[in-house]
Amino acid sequence: MTHREPFLLRLALIRILPLLITTCGVGRLSHPVTAQTPSSDTMPITSKITYPPSHAGETVDDYHGRIVADPYRWLEDVESEETEAWVAAQNKVTQDYLSQLPSRGPIRERLEELWDYTRTGLPVRRGEHYFFTHNDGLQNQSVLYASPVAGSAEEVMSNRSVLIDPNTLSEDGTIALGSWHPSEDGHLLAYSIADGGSDWRTWRVRDVATGEDTDDVVRWSKFSGIAWTPEGNGFYYARYAQPSEGEELTGTNENQMLYLHRLGTPQSDDVLVYARPDEPQWGFAPTVTEDGRYLIIENWKGTQPKTQVFVRDLQQEDAEVHKIISGFDADYRFFASLDSTLYFLTDLDAPRRRVIAIDVQDLGRVAEQEEQGDRSQWQATIGQTDDTLESVSLLGETVYASYLSDALSKVVRYTREGQRIGDLELPGQGSVGGFGGRQDATETFFSFSNYVTPPSLHRVDLASGKSERWLQPAVPFDVSEYVTEQVFCTSKDGTRVPILITRHRDQPRDGNNRTLLYAYGGFNISLTPSYSPAIAAWLDNGGVYAVANLRGGGEYGSAWHEAGMRLNKQNVFDDFIAAAEHLIEIGITRREKLAIRGGSNGGLLVGAVMTQRPELFAACLPAVGVMDMLRYHKFTIGWAWANEFGSSDEEDQIDNLLSYSPLHNLASGTCYPATLITTADRDDRVVPGHSFKFAAALQASQSCDQPVLIRIETRAGHGAGTPTSKKIDEYADLWSFLIENL
Repeated sequence: MTHREPFLLRLALIRILPLLITTCGVGRLSHPVTAQTPSSDTMPITSKITYPPSHAGETVDDYHGRIVADPYRWLEDVESEETEAWVAAQNKVTQDYLSQLPSRGPIRERLEELWDYTRTGLPVRRGEHYFFTHNDGLQNQSVLYASPVAGSAEEVMSNRSVLIDPNTLSEDGTIALGSWHPSEDGHLLAYSIADGGSDWRTWRVRDVATGEDTDDVVRWSKFSGIAWTPEGNGFYYARYAQPSEGEELTGTNENQMLYLHRLGTPQSDDVLVYARPDEPQWGFAPTVTEDGRYLIIENWKGTQPKTQVFVRDLQQEDAEVHKIISGFDADYRFFASLDSTLYFLTDLDAPRRRVIAIDVQDLGRVAEQEEQGDRSQWQATIGQTDDTLESVSLLGETVYASYLSDALSKVVRYTREGQRIGDLELPGQGSVGGFGGRQDATETFFSFSNYVTPPSLHRVDLASGKSERWLQPAVPFDVSEYVTEQVFCTSKDGTRVPILITRHRDQPRDGNNRTLLYAYGGFNISLTPSYSPAIAAWLDNGGVYAVANLRGGGEYGSAWHEAGMRLNKQNVFDDFIAAAEHLIEIGITRREKLAIRGGSNGGLLVGAVMTQRPELFAACLPAVGVMDMLRYHKFTIGWAWANEFGSSDEEDQIDNLLSYSPLHNLASGTCYPATLITTADRDDRVVPGHSFKFAAALQASQSCDQPVLIRIETRAGHGAGTPTSKKIDEYADLWSFLIENL
């Protein structure tokens, strides 16, 4: 876990299960389920579904003169007895349907086999220890280990000891380890715990030598990492006020505050470092420079990819917090310092990002110049290229810059002054992540993955710049039988949109392939290739998996993102529809064999396109989606997404929101595709009322016998920390539903 997490809020729609939001690996599976189970073409479910009653209320709202009915408003009260009874009844109907599917049992067995492989996280070195997570295969939660520093993976694994095992914290595996941060000397570890899928985090501190927790407990933190003090006797963190009873999972999250917690003291004694009650939508992400001199406070506002930066000189007691970057005019991500020079990754005057340096020797003077609009002290070090610069690390004398080129990774090495040294050789085409470590490190690690490669770990010797494979997990199928190809489609306005298609190498383009199209299209999030046992199981059943990189994402920089937000949101839906039509045109599939899936913002995507083009798809899987675009901003952190969507509070946005809001574009008498909506009872990011209301309205509107079901997971949230067993159960339900309805 890196020390810097300033953009947790941007991911706060937003990234749900990594299996949903990233593309997934594939391979030839040794026991194909299709050979063991009857075809749904010969064993259809013929009984008509009787849905639980969802009474329509008389609630009506006036949005700037637009009168809009909201008959299922009562389902927003997720704690009411009436809603709880509705949830139970809907789950019973859904499970009764799914339990009849002949492929469900065999698929679950195969998913369990495919998930049973070892998974190791990137090592973090602090002091004399490596810290890393590891999962033996079917453990509900990965375990955090510490190991004395050693050169080979075999030595590290053989000398490891358990530091935190979240599997012991609950019987059902629903208490998860959140983020974790070793102190600079590696003697202490601050870690957060997530309960039942909620975004709320409780922080504790563990002594690495003894494995025992101290008495330190910090509560009501959300969308925040921590930053250790230079002395290692405390940490900075962000929190909200304690919510009112009963509003923990639905109440609005505003007025985040930055605090300093001193070890050995109660949270009530924590020192308020910075807060802006006059700016309730501001949030703060702390980082302490490696030399301990400066506290960097990255200031975000909602999910817009634009930030401000504050700095405090920690060498001066009670020093003032100075604003050195103001105006929310661009995205600024601090990544390194050298003496008084701070380095930032930014898209200022560079939609595909570049690197700048600011000397803050005289902090007060720098802040004064910024207030006057004088940025003459800023220096450009690494300029913009044709590729999108995703992340930067300064390791020793070398800058490691990770780029995206048509959604595929490449890594370039530079000097500190920005002179290009050359590309880092990668194992192939795919996605990389990592390159963490202190600036005085002698090594760094990165992960590599693509559609046929489970995440492998690679070690880079910083002196030579050479990399070697450090750890490669074994998976239970032959990946050589599958191929991935990139094609491009043309959207409605002529925009070129990439699609990555993974399939068995012998599958013909005869239009008869069951195909699942996935996308996201929002919040500057880039979809890049990575491995998933869930998608391997889908391909094991003869399916094709396609991922479209839509506008609204970050694959081609800020201009690509802005082309899919607010009044431009329809571009995202047009891109997705164009991708679906292209898969049909090139013979991959036909509409009777085509399904779509997306989660969170991607759930909105699926909901929008299935209401705009219901005849184009045979099945739809919207997950934890934002379905009510008029009221999303009234719950938890939803207000922060107005930067992306616009909100019904803005008169110039209301017509656009109404034009695509999934809940408000359902039309009675329409035959909608077979739909399985998924959500969770403790999702406090996209509250489940969105999916509840959409399911009730869709069931009432459906004019044909295609099923409309909702699967509501218990003791789960938006996706993070979901136990392995629950993931396997969910994908067994999803894939068997698709097989039945394609």
